[in-house]
Amino acid sequence: MPVDPYVKRSKNPLPAYTTPSEFDPMHQFLTMDRKVLRFSALLDDAEALFADTRPVTIQYYLGDNTVEIREVHEPNSGRDPFPILINRQKLPKKFKAAPENFPSCVLEVSKAEVEEYYSPKDFQLGQTMQLRGRRFRLYDCDGFTKDYYQKNHPDIQMKPSEVPKRTDLDQKWKKEVPPYNGFGSIEDSLQNCLSLIPEPPKKNVLKMLENNNKVLCYSVRLESQNPDDEGRRFILSYSLANDMISIFEKPTRNSGIIGGKFLKETRITKPGSTVESPEFYSPADFAIGATLEVFGRRFVLTDADQNVLTYLESNASKIPRQTLDSIYQKLGVKRENNQPHDQNGDVAEPSS
Repeated sequence: MPVDPYVKRSKNPLPAYTTPSEFDPMHQFLTMDRKVLRFSALLDDAEALFADTRPVTIQYYLGDNTVEIREVHEPNSGRDPFPILINRQKLPKKFKAAPENFPSCVLEVSKAEVEEYYSPKDFQLGQTMQLRGRRFRLYDCDGFTKDYYQKNHPDIQMKPSEVPKRTDLDQKWKKEVPPYNGFGSIEDSLQNCLSLIPEPPKKNVLKMLENNNKVLCYSVRLESQNPDDEGRRFILSYSLANDMISIFEKPTRNSGIIGGKFLKETRITKPGSTVESPEFYSPADFAIGATLEVFGRRFVLTDADQNVLTYLESNASKIPRQTLDSIYQKLGVKRENNQPHDQNGDVAEPSS
């Protein structure tokens, strides 16, 4: 015989009243209001498309057991200045077993579906928590939080844990500078890789004003296997205002080569230098007999004027001894009255 549902419900009557809970939310609010547990954590987005690790602050409000998570923004981080990552709310820890007809795509969770919320005993340093689908690694807390755990949860050890330094993260995502393509100067091309809106490289205005119209002139010859280049002579000019080099070819009669400007003013890098840290030629490298590589061509320094010697003597502390000796020997000047130099080109101090 089938069971009558009406008779079955009448045999098990519902209670006339609900037993009140012993928990008093008003007492908790009055005793714990304005008391907040603060944890320092790292948001681990390793599984995201653009993986990153961001510092956050987790605040647990003891007055109503709510949790708020704020991002710690750094200057020039490229992120919007909105600190709230998760709004202040109760975070569910464990849900009740949902019935079969309960929709799985529900977006709003009520108290009827939650069995347990996160409490202070769930926040422990050195552990990784998953809150709202995101992973947070707790590594430190403030003094009030440590005192609270010592009084209320003495079994939980609140010892700070080590976290990777920001410099290690920056080295992991170090920018790669593409090779120089030959258009413009190296400084101008590098600005396209450093920022979205390129800015012109900064110039040393004081150096330009002090060394305006000051030029060092050298005689050079082209070193080439081509017989047609034999006998070609050039003037290499080094501008002290902007460290640029220009080369002018002397006209030679009946040579078949038209003289004139061979290379306009530009900065020339040394062989083996990189785009990240380029090394440019300077007067310290211009020793008589030295070979300069200029955009695939080799030039040998053969002579210098008196103005070069005057400049090198006034800046003897920055010039190697070999370079200065070659100028003395070429110009036939004795250096008896000059200050002695050491092997590195520095002026030797007189002995006491």
